[in-house]
Amino acid sequence: MSFETDGFDELQDRLEGMKEGGEELEGENKISFDGLFTTGFMQKYTDFESFGELLEESQWDVESEDDFLEIPDDEFDVYIAERTTFESWEQMYGKAAENRIGEQLGF
Repeated sequence: MSFETDGFDELQDRLEGMKEGGEELEGENKISFDGLFTTGFMQKYTDFESFGELLEESQWDVESEDDFLEIPDDEFDVYIAERTTFESWEQMYGKAAENRIGEQLGF
């Protein structure tokens, strides 16, 4: 009796890729908003092509990280709810992070 195991090599390669992706996620990771909010993400979930465009179309003048941090949370949540499929900034950020981690792990 014999068994074909062609699929196991592919599975092993995928698991190895997931392991490597998981190792890259260990510790502190910094990623730009453009890296987190990819064009595909923005097109799928928002009215915009990029995160920069989302900010440019907003009522706030965002030239730096400090400018972004000064945006009132409740007002930004309203803007996000109006221009995306999300109800809040936290929800949008969480989904983008979830997608990024999934990509890193090879999902």
